[in-house]
Amino acid sequence: MIAMLIRRLIQAVIVMLVVAFISFSLFQFVGDPINNMVGQEASQQDRAELRERLGLNDPIPIQFFRFVGNAVKGEFGISYRMARPVSEVIAERLPATLELALVSGVLAISLGIALGVYTALRRDGWLSHFIMSSSLIGVSLPTFLIGILLIYVFSVELQWLPSFGRGETVQITENWSTGLLTVSGWKSLILPAITLGLFQLTLLMRLVRAEMLEVLRTDYIKFARARGIKQRSIHFRHALKNTLLPVITIAGLQLGSIIAFAIITETVFQWPGVGLLFINAIRFVDIPFMSAYLLLIALVFVVINLIVDLLYFAVDPRLRVVKRSAGR
Repeated sequence: MIAMLIRRLIQAVIVMLVVAFISFSLFQFVGDPINNMVGQEASQQDRAELRERLGLNDPIPIQFFRFVGNAVKGEFGISYRMARPVSEVIAERLPATLELALVSGVLAISLGIALGVYTALRRDGWLSHFIMSSSLIGVSLPTFLIGILLIYVFSVELQWLPSFGRGETVQITENWSTGLLTVSGWKSLILPAITLGLFQLTLLMRLVRAEMLEVLRTDYIKFARARGIKQRSIHFRHALKNTLLPVITIAGLQLGSIIAFAIITETVFQWPGVGLLFINAIRFVDIPFMSAYLLLIALVFVVINLIVDLLYFAVDPRLRVVKRSAGR
């Protein structure tokens, strides 16, 4: 267990260093940072002094290690567009993105597993056929089109839910606010959460259904039935437990994807999160913010993959047996 954890941590560090190098390369190959920070009226002397003060005249390896050191401390420089520290801007917008990703993830995982199990156990029923047919919408339609359709139906025609914004928020700490404690916050969250989580929901549902059907055909399930064990115990104690083993990996990756690809949903609903700022950063070539966002998303995937590996090791007893056998 400890050896596996050490290996995963070493791999995580290597991945983060590679992403840090890619982020650092943005400063070197996407325009001159000095031109983005000073106006046309700045003299060559002013430009040279600023370049020296920022350390841009140092060798590339020294600049890279300085960039990594600052990133470890949470310092990513000053945003070109907003003229504020990037870490401060991210701290203000990150709660909205995490809030949206959390609700979308819970919705996708809970409904995906429940519907997948139901359609596997009642695969010949009309409701199962309807659910499987309807799931093609989440798989086929792009996210932005689903969001636009939901806005048209529930905001324009029915006028039940707001079409943009985050609603009223409650300030928890200096840099953390939430809309989960207000009615308007929940109303504003419903459509973006459904839009963001629909693809992951349908993907998990189909995966759980396929795995469940495969497990129900195995010999040990047949033996359990022959021994007279109750169907409910067979389905939810034996079959479901083995079904969820491969689902853990996919669910972990999908949680990372929810945060990474919240950009489109935040743009459609004008959700004040980090993804919307990233779109604006690309538009204005705000390299410090772009670099910080890439590192943030990479860190999210690395942490989630590490958690998934630990969960897989804890849930699957075969891995523990293999490890003990290898140790002997």
